[in-house]
Amino acid sequence: MTLETLKSGVRTATLGLMGATALGSTAIAQDYEVAYLSASSANTWLSRSFEEMTVVAEANGIEITEFDGQFDPAAQTAQLQDVIASGRYDGMIVVAINGPGVVPDIEAALSEGIEVVVLNQVLGTDLTTSDPQVEGISASVMVAPYMSGTRLGGLAVDACAGIDPCEVVYLYGIKGIPLDTAIREGFDEATKDSPNITVVAEGEGKYLGPDGGIAATQDILQVNDGFDVMVGPDQAIQGAEIVLDEEGLLDGVKLIGFGGSSPAFAGIKSGAWFGTVMGAPADEGRLAMEAMVDALKNGTDRGGIDPLTTMPANGKVTADNIEQFSAQWDG
Repeated sequence: MTLETLKSGVRTATLGLMGATALGSTAIAQDYEVAYLSASSANTWLSRSFEEMTVVAEANGIEITEFDGQFDPAAQTAQLQDVIASGRYDGMIVVAINGPGVVPDIEAALSEGIEVVVLNQVLGTDLTTSDPQVEGISASVMVAPYMSGTRLGGLAVDACAGIDPCEVVYLYGIKGIPLDTAIREGFDEATKDSPNITVVAEGEGKYLGPDGGIAATQDILQVNDGFDVMVGPDQAIQGAEIVLDEEGLLDGVKLIGFGGSSPAFAGIKSGAWFGTVMGAPADEGRLAMEAMVDALKNGTDRGGIDPLTTMPANGKVTADNIEQFSAQWDG
């Protein structure tokens, strides 16, 4: 496979020599063109999804052109409108930066006969479901934020078993954004019937590596160093692990992440972490492109697809089942 940069923010995946060899002496003709509207080409999660998408695309005669939204809603809207106006594309796979905001453009694409598959982020306003929220969408492949929260809460219930009271520190990714609000709502729903659990402190760890978790944990320890469990995004929990270890508190705190990154897996295997909610960017990319192939070739709609529902323990990874999982990204 070769990746040819066409212009700023756009790249095309085409079938190259390696792909032709893998598929036989003659490469499959590129029968369809699909636009991939990425929220960010630099995002490591979405890059892992794109890798798997290209594998399925190559095997099915599909050329992918990736548009880099760079986390800019206005830029993505312009890209969507360009894709529709070009008349070139048979389908589009969309990672929405502003889920409610792109709905009119998605409806316009569907009216032009373009097949649409949603990937990773909710396209609409309901953050509790993976189901498509615009009529005519072929598939929606993601873990709804609320469901991530219920899984995170389920791990907290398990970690707090036999501890009464069980004091929990909750680290948001970015407090106040709809994504993190929905995750917290799911967490609260999953823990509401466990009276031994109390959230005693909150922080904000960001999604940009361990630094945010380091700062948040240091702040929390200034007022409370006696908690039992800490939950949050994998990146933030990496930082929390560093601080707690330096302070000699790591053995007394059960760490729980969400993201299923390779550092989380390493932490669980070493005993430093209690668990993590699985993250499956590779599975999401593969399933999204398979759904697109099905839509283009067979006219089939697959609906909502949550890749964690078919995994052990509904995607909740602990030392008891970690050998049944493989990390799909590095965080």
